[in-house]
Amino acid sequence: MTTYIIRRILLLIPTLFGITLLTFFLIRLAPGNAALLKGSMGENGARAMTAEQREQTIKLYGLDKPPLIAYVDWLCKVGRLDFGESFTDHRAVGAKIGERLPLTISLAGSALVLSYLVAVPLGVAAALKRGQLRDRTISFIVFVLYSIPSFVAALLLILFVAGGDYLNLLPMYGINSINASDMGLFQWLWDRVLHMILPVICLTYASLASISRYSRVSMIEALGQDFVRTARAKGLPERLVIFRHALRNALIPIITVFALELPVLIGGAVIVESIFTLPGMGQLMLQALEARDRPVIMGITTLAAIVTLLGYLIADILYVVVDPRISYE
Repeated sequence: MTTYIIRRILLLIPTLFGITLLTFFLIRLAPGNAALLKGSMGENGARAMTAEQREQTIKLYGLDKPPLIAYVDWLCKVGRLDFGESFTDHRAVGAKIGERLPLTISLAGSALVLSYLVAVPLGVAAALKRGQLRDRTISFIVFVLYSIPSFVAALLLILFVAGGDYLNLLPMYGINSINASDMGLFQWLWDRVLHMILPVICLTYASLASISRYSRVSMIEALGQDFVRTARAKGLPERLVIFRHALRNALIPIITVFALELPVLIGGAVIVESIFTLPGMGQLMLQALEARDRPVIMGITTLAAIVTLLGYLIADILYVVVDPRISYE
């Protein structure tokens, strides 16, 4: 097992290299750059740059270098754990990401955990009553949820639940109230929870829908296997047959979905954080794309790629935990 993990980690390196290389070249091929944006509009209402100042800015940012040479320079800096400086405010990219990362991790992590806690029991419940009213009801609700885009769900929640023309139960933007600095610890935590409810719901429901469908199909297949019939023939209680035998074997496809849901949640955070004005990595990524801030874009992309690849590695390890018959030796 240890040898397999080391081999998989080594295989992650060329994959990560390919992701960063492709992203870097796509950014360079995109029309416009940070220097041209500054030169045409100026900063903070200042006068636009002259042609000479624009050329100096292009050289300062290294935008005059060939893409391959520029990528090698960036790669050498990353090897020293230096992601460079932002083009917009000249702050270290690592520091900017470090400020936004905890919020995005808490948002995506809460959505992922909540999705599995709700989706797996829903899938199992539907599978146990296959073709009956409960199965059809759950399937209908799940398909409706899956068909609603996250930005539409966010706008509907804001309209009906958070300060619209109907209910005003939850805050609709930010991560804390304006007077959060005057609150005590528990009051501050509760205020943070209230602000995170709607964003977490928007990130959760789509993943919940897909995971529950995988759970249902996988559980139906497991319930039809010979070992389940044998367990029932031995007189084991139905609860043990379902949860100890059927569900454990049905978890393998669900674990595979775990790795697939990570990039979906990271991508969804861009939209959700922008709608609810949350200062996370999603909002930072959107701002960097608008400003053509290449170091920030590359830093966030690299981090997202690492998290996604580690998710696949964790899924492979969980296969062994769930099914002892699987061995990588």
